[in-house]
Amino acid sequence: MLFKKNIKLGKIKLNLFILISFLIIVFDLNSSENLDGSFTDIKVLDKISSKNILLKLKNGEDTKYKDLLIKSMKCRNSEFDDNPEITAYIQVRDLTNKNKNDVFVFNGWMFSSSPSIAPFDHPVYDIWLVSCY
Repeated sequence: MLFKKNIKLGKIKLNLFILISFLIIVFDLNSSENLDGSFTDIKVLDKISSKNILLKLKNGEDTKYKDLLIKSMKCRNSEFDDNPEITAYIQVRDLTNKNKNDVFVFNGWMFSSSPSIAPFDHPVYDIWLVSCY
């Protein structure tokens, strides 16, 4: 009789352990999915006119702004709230340069807190990463 009680108690502990493990895995997957965004906001400064505009880019789609073709491939928010960091993989083509049509002016990761890590160098435009959602 004592042996049957221990088996039932062991099954309850095992089921409880499986349930808790499942919940941890599900919530961990959901939290990492919330870090990736579908849209990227960038600010573009026209150095000649001194005007800037906020562009909303859908990840994976090309957006044309004046002489630039901008594409955000992926964006991600940081896991930490105390020091927020937004990163995005962005590709930019200059449409005025006809001989190098397939060459990117910028192709890489941008960081919101440190734009000088991978700067966007263009004689007419500047681009800054603003947000990811």
